[in-house]
Amino acid sequence: MSSCNGNCSSCGSSDCGDRKKESLLAQLNPQASVKKVIAVVSGKGGVGKSTVTSMLAVAMAKQGKRVGVLDADITGPSAPTAFGVTECQGSSDQGLYPALTKGGIQVMSINLLLDDATAPVVWRGPVIAGAVKQFWTDVIWEDVDYLFVDMPPGTGDVPLTVFQSLPVDGIVIVTSPQDLVSMIVTKAVKMANMMHIPVLGFVENYAYLECPDCGKRIQVFGESKLDEIAAEFNLPVLARLPINPAVAASYDKGEMESVDTSAIEKVLEAVKNA
Repeated sequence: MSSCNGNCSSCGSSDCGDRKKESLLAQLNPQASVKKVIAVVSGKGGVGKSTVTSMLAVAMAKQGKRVGVLDADITGPSAPTAFGVTECQGSSDQGLYPALTKGGIQVMSINLLLDDATAPVVWRGPVIAGAVKQFWTDVIWEDVDYLFVDMPPGTGDVPLTVFQSLPVDGIVIVTSPQDLVSMIVTKAVKMANMMHIPVLGFVENYAYLECPDCGKRIQVFGESKLDEIAAEFNLPVLARLPINPAVAASYDKGEMESVDTSAIEKVLEAVKNA
C-alpha cells in the first residue's frame, strides 16, 4: 500500500495482500532485562549527539538508576572512548556481557569487538543494521532501567531498524543552531512520527560560547531557529548546551562520568516521563 510505513505492529489495515500483519520487534535476550529504551538521534553528524547520550547516561546513573548505552553508530562508534572502556565483560552460552564503566554503566559498541579499534567497518547497510539488532538480541543487559541508544545521524537503515526492532519509548533529538539544521531536524521529527515513536523534545548543542573573562554569551553559529521548529511541532526545547572545551577533553580522555550534567536535568525529567 502507498501509505505503508513498514511498521506492521502499528498498522490497522487488513488489506495487505499476502503479507501477514506481525510485529517486527526483536526478542530481547532471555537473560537480559531492560525497562525503558530512549534513542538519541540527530539529522546530521557533528552536532554532539554522542556527547549528549553519554551525559544522559551519566546523569541517570548519578540518580541511582541502572543504565546502559547501546552504540548504534557502527561506522562511527565512540561510546567506548567516552567511558574509557576497551573490552566486554565476557560471554557465555546465553550471550555477550557488555563492558562496564567505573560508575557501573553498561556499554555495548562494535569497537569492543574489533581487534583494532581504528579499523574501518566497511559493511553494507543491511549488515550494519543486523549488527545493531544483535546488540539487542544477543547482549545480556543486566537489570537496566534506562537503555540509551546512540544513533547514527540521518534517517537510513539503522534508525529504521532501531525504530522497528526495539521497543523505543521515546527519542531525544540533538541539534545545533545552524540554519541548515532546520530542514534536517524537520526530517528527523517526521520520521519519528511516521514510525509512531514519541519525540520527547530537543537538545540544542553548541548553542553559545561563554567568554571566560567577561561571561558574555557568544552565538558562534548565529541566531538559533530551533524555537520556531519546536513551536511548529509543539515540542519542547529541553536544554541548550554551550561549547565547552572541558567536556570535549573529558570525552577524549574517557572521563565523561566526571562531567557536570546539571544542564540536562530537564531532559532527564522528560525521559522519566516517557
